[in-house]
Amino acid sequence: MVAEIKQLACELPHTTGVPLSRWSCAELARELVGRAVVAGISAATVWRVLDGDAIRPWFHRSWIAPRDPDFAAKAAVALDLYAGLFEGQSLSGGEFVICADEKTSIQARCRCHPTLPPGRARLMRVEHEYDRGGALAYLAAYDVHRARVTGRCDDTTGIVPFGRLVEQVMTAEPYSSAERVFWIVDNGSSHRGKRSVDRLQGEWPTLRLVHLPVHASWLDQCEIYFSIVQRKVVKPNDFTDLDEIRDRLAAFERRYNALAEPFDWKFTRDDLDKLLARIAAHEERSALREAA
Repeated sequence: MVAEIKQLACELPHTTGVPLSRWSCAELARELVGRAVVAGISAATVWRVLDGDAIRPWFHRSWIAPRDPDFAAKAAVALDLYAGLFEGQSLSGGEFVICADEKTSIQARCRCHPTLPPGRARLMRVEHEYDRGGALAYLAAYDVHRARVTGRCDDTTGIVPFGRLVEQVMTAEPYSSAERVFWIVDNGSSHRGKRSVDRLQGEWPTLRLVHLPVHASWLDQCEIYFSIVQRKVVKPNDFTDLDEIRDRLAAFERRYNALAEPFDWKFTRDDLDKLLARIAAHEERSALREAA
């Protein structure tokens, strides 16, 4: 019986003819009885069985399968740079690695009633209704090995706003006198393709633009910084206007640069090879099942 509970929990409900997206313990118990696996069983018993192997069919994770044909090669360049290497050589003291990205549409939502601070046996209270005060974009460049952020707010994203961020960084020390500054970016329209390489490297001779694979933002350390900004600055989004957002982000940058240490990045080339091997094996098994 235990094996049958676990087997059913590890199947997608719709493949068994059950019109559900995910199993719950109650639905699993109902299905087991309907299949005559047991005469009767409670949801709590099903949970105890699944808990032994940490099977949680009622949860799910979203993910994107690699579809860039050069995924491994492109990702390896970024991972080497994070490890302080480029083309097999250690980076010098005059070379820097920057991750850059844009956080779009940060809205100013002025609440119709003031936010109340937390108190005894009471959470902070944020009014549900708000007036819209516009939105702006936050562009940031994160120095991977120095844990320093250079950011700016703009009305929108695009080639010109991103160019202003690059200029802001490349005209400031230590980058203005650096031997090379590697910029790791995703494939957003502000810095996509060979044209962006020609444009930026033509304007800044010491800049080297490194594109991540398509749909690989999880390899961009600037995304980690943006997640911190989202948790600590943006939520629960109670700003009177766009100037307050600009001021808050600028103040947070100063605070972050004074306190932060580099992220403890542990995903290496070896981890990448193992991940891609697991994905390839999974796809091969799926193809065999479909063929059968």
